[in-house]
Amino acid sequence: MESTKDYKRVYVWQLPVRIFHWLNALSIVVLAITGFLIADPPAFLSQSEAFDSYLLGYIRAIHFISAYVFVGVMILRLYWSIVGNRYAHWRAFWPFSKKAWHNIVHVIKHDIFLLPEKNPKLSNISIGHNHFATLAYFLMFVFAFIMVFTGFGLYAQNSTWFFPKLFAWVPSLLGGDFLTRQIHHISMWFIFFFIIVHIYLVLYHDWLEVRGETSSMISGFKFVRKERVIQEEKLEGEVLDPVFEESFDDENDEISKE
Repeated sequence: MESTKDYKRVYVWQLPVRIFHWLNALSIVVLAITGFLIADPPAFLSQSEAFDSYLLGYIRAIHFISAYVFVGVMILRLYWSIVGNRYAHWRAFWPFSKKAWHNIVHVIKHDIFLLPEKNPKLSNISIGHNHFATLAYFLMFVFAFIMVFTGFGLYAQNSTWFFPKLFAWVPSLLGGDFLTRQIHHISMWFIFFFIIVHIYLVLYHDWLEVRGETSSMISGFKFVRKERVIQEEKLEGEVLDPVFEESFDDENDEISKE
């Protein structure tokens, strides 16, 4: 019979990362809803004068305000990829290595296609993002940049502010507003695909591993097997959150004494 595993509570997601995550999620939801309404406006029957009905104008305003939030979060997240901890650092989102591709294949086989794993490896337990997630986030950033360039490119003609006008060249480069709008629309569907896979894997790992995968993006903490923490410390050459671990161990000692 397998012995009970010893888990450590590790601080993974810093507060700025969690704020960026939820702001980004909220802005994407608002952008998607308002974007589809702009692309295919619903018909409203009203007896009021046309100038009294400005619903689509408000929808467009909300769409572009959300776009500014989206861009602001992207800029701040890129900054935090330089100053943040190891799990937020840009190196954690670079999936182009032999080790990364091995882990990507592992996630596809055993987490997505649910194939049995005969000899589980401790190194496949990810403390931060697994490498499949890093690949997904890398592609997410690519499509996010496409969305920003095409979206503000379409907005540039009607804007009086300098920022959208920086992208006024995009529709001309792509051959006009129609193709620019098509690329903007299709890119959103790729982001939808990323979101579906992301939610599935988060819930899957939360149910299978019971390590606080979902709640970690609120609290910042995950529960990680002690031997996996030791392995990570040896690889990185530094201790994971020693102050918190010490206080957490002291708290456990006091509870056990009682």
